[in-house]
Amino acid sequence: MGDIAIFHDNFAQMGGAERVAAALTAALPGARLHTTLAATAKLIPALRDREIRTTWMQHLPEPGRYYRHYFLLYPFAIEGADLRAYDLVVSSCFGYAKGVRTRPDALHVCYCHTPTRWIWRRDDYLARERFSRLEKRALSMVLAPLRRWDLHAATRPDFFVTNSQVVAERIRTCYGRNATVIPPPIDVDRFRISRETGDFYLIVARMSAYKRIDLAVQACNLLRRKLIVIGDGPDRARLQQMAGPTVTFMGRQPDDVVTEAASTCRALLFPGEEDFGMAPLEVNASGRPVVAWRGGGAAETVREDETGVFFDAPTPESLAHAIERLERREWAPDRLRSHAAAYDRPVFVRRIRDFLHTVAPSGHVRRLLAAHG
Repeated sequence: MGDIAIFHDNFAQMGGAERVAAALTAALPGARLHTTLAATAKLIPALRDREIRTTWMQHLPEPGRYYRHYFLLYPFAIEGADLRAYDLVVSSCFGYAKGVRTRPDALHVCYCHTPTRWIWRRDDYLARERFSRLEKRALSMVLAPLRRWDLHAATRPDFFVTNSQVVAERIRTCYGRNATVIPPPIDVDRFRISRETGDFYLIVARMSAYKRIDLAVQACNLLRRKLIVIGDGPDRARLQQMAGPTVTFMGRQPDDVVTEAASTCRALLFPGEEDFGMAPLEVNASGRPVVAWRGGGAAETVREDETGVFFDAPTPESLAHAIERLERREWAPDRLRSHAAAYDRPVFVRRIRDFLHTVAPSGHVRRLLAAHG
């Protein structure tokens, strides 16, 4: 068996956390990749050729579809995932992966995307996802034992790494642990600067209420600005009902369509509060600015009047005023791309490896890192 393992919560959907897991495999190319369950059809290209070791949860009915409904089973799968053969374990955790069992003398580093949201921010999580009334009641009933297990699981990693200062503070509050901030990577080479600028604003997001896409739709209605919305989700019907004639919903689109839209939009609108949020940096890599809510990870990655502008009140009018401020400024595409380059994947890989070298407790682990470089 290999000496290094990466354990990601699950590969049931492909979002920012899964892209971080893929980047961790680039930082540790010889590591064995583990997870509770995986929807192989949804894997991003960087993971499709990787061997992924799953748990018994992979054999549950339609795990790629019902993975959220199995939330009570994940602690049991994690407890049964024995990684004691490995000298170095990196867990990629938005749920339970931090609780994997390792040897006492092994190094366990957890990249924590957020403390388990359905345990520590239940109302926020229920607003994001669609659960039946029975499932919501079940979650409320088991919240206390889940929280006890999660607190115990948070004692297992030797070190925590996370994506932003916002989440680092959340980890301190929930778990009493300090976390080193290493921002997630973007693939700068995937994006390009276009000589042509379109007349539309852009949103690329899952259509859930917490994304606050309704603010962008209403702001563009007020200003009569063109808005293209790429993505899908449970809030789409409501958003389409409120949209005026200048708003276009494109649904899910392949990467090449997203890349083209990012390079030709006037700006990205980013009205939600995210733990980090890669989309603003990806649009910066395309030479375009951002209009963002002043909160969450965007407050750390958007430089006001250099890479974008902020709005401060959660209202369409506040966002509309910010759009008008953006339109009065000139933006330097090369400077925007240079800002995004600080978050490029090679930078992330180097920072992760440097961190592991720093905290490695023995020459053996350092030799492992050198062998897996």
